[in-house]
Amino acid sequence: MLDVTGPLVSAETVAANLEAIQTTDTEYRLLEVNVQQGTYESSHIPGAVSLDWQRDLRDTRTFDILSPAALSSLLGDCGVTRETTIILYGDFFNWFAAHAYWLLRYYRHENVLLLDGGRKYWLENEFPTTDAVPAVPNCEYHTPDPDESIRARRGEVEAAVESGGCLLDARAPPEYRGEILAPPGWNEGVQRGGHIPGAVNKPCRDTIQSDRRFRSREDLATLFENYSTDEQLIVYCRVGERSALVWMALAEILGYENVAYYYGSFVEWGNTVGLPVESATSADLR
Repeated sequence: MLDVTGPLVSAETVAANLEAIQTTDTEYRLLEVNVQQGTYESSHIPGAVSLDWQRDLRDTRTFDILSPAALSSLLGDCGVTRETTIILYGDFFNWFAAHAYWLLRYYRHENVLLLDGGRKYWLENEFPTTDAVPAVPNCEYHTPDPDESIRARRGEVEAAVESGGCLLDARAPPEYRGEILAPPGWNEGVQRGGHIPGAVNKPCRDTIQSDRRFRSREDLATLFENYSTDEQLIVYCRVGERSALVWMALAEILGYENVAYYYGSFVEWGNTVGLPVESATSADLR
């Protein structure tokens, strides 16, 4: 087993153990999670299997997360068993890989790690890559009932708004303020700008360094020092991927006990008739 403590594994550790990790047995499985077409095909870590966030990690008809049956089929096709240590990484600051990490935790997979820094850090440091697609075995994977404590649904978010509960918005400040609907170049997906009433802006970029690795545990503790480790926190963004980084920082790295991820995020909230939104002034960015 890898000598790793916590949810993150360094690129250096993966590279040093790559001979064992990239084998086609089921002890380890590297999964590259991307949103841009052709990324995996151009190059990837040897032994990595490709997952497309839009096609593979959500129900394309309902836009909800995968059902237990769908996840069982997907992971079985990837050569994963319940005992496999899954190492996730991807493009865009590990946004979508972090979402996959949350999804696996939601469905109670125990052995899962996020490659700190993601695809970009691996490439920039010239660790080994290939364009060869591995032939992994087909396995049986049985997904258990989910851990609902780490998922917030719309009704729970509405209740938090009513009670003054703590909501953390992981989007960029211009999105939070309602000046733009999505990051430049992305399909907006929402019809109204602003944020869920009472939410505090905690951009996901604040949790990571310029090289895309997470900030130190001490820096993250300072970033979230205004929040008690046992209070109920709900994190969200636009479509759910960026808030996964904030969820990881709080729940997995810092050990906060009651952090829930609002999968529907602002695409659901901002497009629902009758739900309120707020815009922000600079005084609201606290």
